[in-house]
Amino acid sequence: MASIYGPGKVTTNTVAGYFSIFKRGMKGVYQHCGKKHLHSYAAEFAFRYSNRVAVGPNDTVRADLALNGIVGKRVLYRDSLGA
Repeated sequence: MASIYGPGKVTTNTVAGYFSIFKRGMKGVYQHCGKKHLHSYAAEFAFRYSNRVAVGPNDTVRADLALNGIVGKRVLYRDSLGA
């Protein structure tokens, strides 16, 4: 029988788990997010969810992945002001 939700191990628990991490982070760390930067916050929490301890990476591996992900990316304050 074909899967109702999607291919592989896709369940509503996966969505609820991700949203739980996102919601806690937005309320506890950032408190506010404008529409302009929502994609950046969502990408950060997707990285956190995909690289959590339950999946396998330890703190060292996670730090290496994060630092490798910032190579070649630069955000200036003046760019965030829309200038």
